[in-house]
Amino acid sequence: MKKIIYQLLALTLIFFSCQNLDEMNVDPNRPTSAHPQLLLTKIQWNAFQDNGGTGPLYAQKMLVQTDGENASQYYKWDRSDFSAYSRLRDVTKMIQEGEKISDNSYVALGKFFRAVYFYNLTMTFGDVPYSKALRGELDPVYTPSSYDSQKAVFQGILKELEEANTLLKNENKIIAGDVIFKGDITKWRKVVNAYRLKVLMALSGKESEADLNVKAAFAQIVANEPILVSESDDAQLVFLDQQGNRYPEFNSSGFGSGMYIDSTFIRRLQDREDPRLFIYCTQTKVGSEAGKALTDFSSYEGGDPAVPYAQVNIKATAGRTSKVNDRYHKDPTTEPRVLLGFAEQNFILAEAVVRNWITGSADTYYQKGVKASFKFYETYSKGVMPSYVTSAKADTYLAKSINDISKVTTTAQKIEMIAMQKYLRSFFQSGWDSYFNTLRTGYPEYRRPAGVALPFRWIYPQAEYNNNRENVAAAIKSQFGENNDLINQRTWWLK
Repeated sequence: MKKIIYQLLALTLIFFSCQNLDEMNVDPNRPTSAHPQLLLTKIQWNAFQDNGGTGPLYAQKMLVQTDGENASQYYKWDRSDFSAYSRLRDVTKMIQEGEKISDNSYVALGKFFRAVYFYNLTMTFGDVPYSKALRGELDPVYTPSSYDSQKAVFQGILKELEEANTLLKNENKIIAGDVIFKGDITKWRKVVNAYRLKVLMALSGKESEADLNVKAAFAQIVANEPILVSESDDAQLVFLDQQGNRYPEFNSSGFGSGMYIDSTFIRRLQDREDPRLFIYCTQTKVGSEAGKALTDFSSYEGGDPAVPYAQVNIKATAGRTSKVNDRYHKDPTTEPRVLLGFAEQNFILAEAVVRNWITGSADTYYQKGVKASFKFYETYSKGVMPSYVTSAKADTYLAKSINDISKVTTTAQKIEMIAMQKYLRSFFQSGWDSYFNTLRTGYPEYRRPAGVALPFRWIYPQAEYNNNRENVAAAIKSQFGENNDLINQRTWWLK
């Protein structure tokens, strides 16, 4: 009898041990799932911060370096990286978690941020892994991803943005975890559609391709979908004076003795009597010591981006070169980082009118874009006088012949003026967008040493050669010919 009791007891222990084994092996410090709102906050923080920094400003002729040769300033770069795929893993996970709880708002925002990251990736390299990338948790196949053509990537981006708009249209709840619009779905729909316009305008050189239908798609969005209607719709990350939430350039050592403003950037602001100069830059030491007013355009001067850096250093040492305004590295909340705003959207719409994609007044859209940029700095440029950029100052500025788009008549002249204003508003705000816009339109021109051409792309990461050689080699061959992974190769969107 005792033997039977012991056997039953043993079987019971075995049963309960097996039943709880999975639970016992769960590490509470390494969760395998989470509410998508926890992922959304991190995704937004990363994506909006990635849309800025000093790196692009050298290539875009806004900064010069005097204590060494900056590769972007002299267009001597080579490789970029695929770090965006690490960011995209969080986006993929948010989409999965949103689907688990049947909340399409997270799925929609996941599609939007996928579009943002893949847009930047394909503009950087050309063909990139897209349709088969980031599927490690979905498919039992872990081989390196093949590459999609740049055209296919653009088509996928536009499709995902369209899907995001449709998903958001059918949602009416507050999006928890949203630090940009506090969960306002209507505002997110506007941004998604504005980003569709941005991507379509990037494809202006492909207007004749019937399967893309760029012109009609653009017009349909403007006519039928919500887009940004004021500065309050700007997709922007507002910084806080708290650990981990401060402006990304705050206390950056990069603003030390070697970083100065590019002379061509200052000259363009001076020529237009543009008061944003006083917000972006400091007076030269010589101008300050002479007692010149902060609003005296002659007290600002930059360094020549085309000469050897040592020559600029001599000028800077003599106190005749302006630096970046102190607020960018001394104010922990200096200004929001805008991913896409009302100013940029209006310049896109102005160009669309000029290209006959939509009806309307290019002059009106252009003026709205300039006024929105002035309003942004009037609101956020702490530490300087906001009176520099009031609405009245914007009207005065637009009345000057050099800034009055109604004074020019040809398509090329109008696009040049629009491109210039997109450029002038992009200081610390657009990532590489201004550079890509110059590649697309030819405006504004960038001063550079004689014989130096603007690169069209970056070389693929070394890690792809090490771990995905067959696929990256096939992508290079299909785009540029065998072994032609070079920065001077045009990718599909520029051909």
